[in-house]
Amino acid sequence: MGLWKKVTGIIKDKNSIVWANFSGKSSFRNPDLETSIIKATSHDEYHIDKRNAQIVFSWIRASPISLRPLVWALSRRMEKTRSWVVAVKGLMLMHGVFYCKVPAVEKMGRLPFDLSSFTDGHTTSGKAWGFNAFVREYYAFLDQRALVLSEKDNRKADDRSPMAQQLSKLQKLQSLLDMLLQVKPRAENMKLPLILEAMDCIIIEIYDVYSRICAEITKVLLNIYSVKKPEAATALKVLQKAMTQGEELSSFFDSCKEFGVMNANEFPTVAQIPKEEVEELERIVNGASDMTMTTYEDSIGDYSIEENDETAAIVEHKEALKTVITDKWVVFDENLKINEEKNNKNFSFAEETAALIEYVPVYNYHQQEIPDLISF
Repeated sequence: MGLWKKVTGIIKDKNSIVWANFSGKSSFRNPDLETSIIKATSHDEYHIDKRNAQIVFSWIRASPISLRPLVWALSRRMEKTRSWVVAVKGLMLMHGVFYCKVPAVEKMGRLPFDLSSFTDGHTTSGKAWGFNAFVREYYAFLDQRALVLSEKDNRKADDRSPMAQQLSKLQKLQSLLDMLLQVKPRAENMKLPLILEAMDCIIIEIYDVYSRICAEITKVLLNIYSVKKPEAATALKVLQKAMTQGEELSSFFDSCKEFGVMNANEFPTVAQIPKEEVEELERIVNGASDMTMTTYEDSIGDYSIEENDETAAIVEHKEALKTVITDKWVVFDENLKINEEKNNKNFSFAEETAALIEYVPVYNYHQQEIPDLISF
């Protein structure tokens, strides 16, 4: 950061704080909260103000009515800025707010600001393109995440079958994972502490989303033999998508490691869906009754088949399939359980931005140590 750029950034932040303190308190403005937001989203790319980020989260947790002033202040700052530093810090702050587990936040619906066409105005275009892309992709993910979070309240009115609802949830999680995998540094000049800290938050979110995908797919596989063929066909698409995403995840972590995102080194091994399960689901979709009983039992274990109407292939499964799935799919969660008691150390901004999830790997860039897991 050039000296002049650093000085102008400091001046802008100080002026914003002065105006915030003179504004007075109202239903949509809180000078103290606004000051903390400005400090947490300062123009200094080499300093991350963890203390003021925690103050913001404390306000939200302690008093839900603080959400309105937060939305007003953060939206105003995000919409005015042309600094990628302020934009990234603002997105990280908003990311942390989501994990405060406040019902009013979960009902927000969409982000209260728009960074979909963000362009940095303080860096030459040749150097800014990577930062611009990072901000836009991070924003796109958080905006979609907010929408999915708000849809939880509408599930009670859903009249679809439990399996259909479960498959719909899985498809939304897979869509979120696709968007997460787009959030990554794309230029060599992005090897900066702030970008690495932001990637910590992304890696943690990937861990959370992918863990949930694994858990939901396990449930689907355990119940897939009692669903109708249209649902089985949807489940097949989900499994095929999961296989593709498993490969993409491995590639994503490899690129993060090469870039220097040390948190990627601590991520558990990506569990792959057994091909046998996908092939078996393909047989169900194509008509399980076409197989002889002997071939069917030899391929998947001790099952009995019932003939139903043309739209369904009902299979009463016994413990064999459950064992297969447990052996192959709970690996991801077992890796977590094995390591979850290891660490009680100090952590980076990824932890301090509002408890992203329980037991996740984080690299501390400032203290140069790699704790195995963190507990929020």
